[in-house]
Amino acid sequence: MIHSLAVVALVLTGALAIFGLVSTVLARPPGREHVLAAGAVEAVLVAQALIGAARVFGGARPAETSTFLIYLLVSVCVLPIALQFARAEPPNRWGGTVIAVGSVAVGVAVLRLLSLWGGAGG
Repeated sequence: MIHSLAVVALVLTGALAIFGLVSTVLARPPGREHVLAAGAVEAVLVAQALIGAARVFGGARPAETSTFLIYLLVSVCVLPIALQFARAEPPNRWGGTVIAVGSVAVGVAVLRLLSLWGGAGG
């Protein structure tokens, strides 16, 4: 993993969570801007997952390799699922909260990835 990319992912997931909460407070259902914001965050997460997986399969071994790979998968899958749930029902104000919760969950997964990678030496 690249530490700076993980920090960018943490900042972006935090910003997306705040964006989701603000849209909830303003009683706005998720719209195109939510999809674009989530897409930008997802692009960073996919890049991070590809780099992390390539390093693991290239020889770097975190202390818990299988746990690390599962967290990589989770970090990529949670946000699209949250976005789908937020937009699945008829538009309502709570979709932003669903996006915010998904963003926080992804942020926690990224933090856990960083802690797992710490033992891999880089």
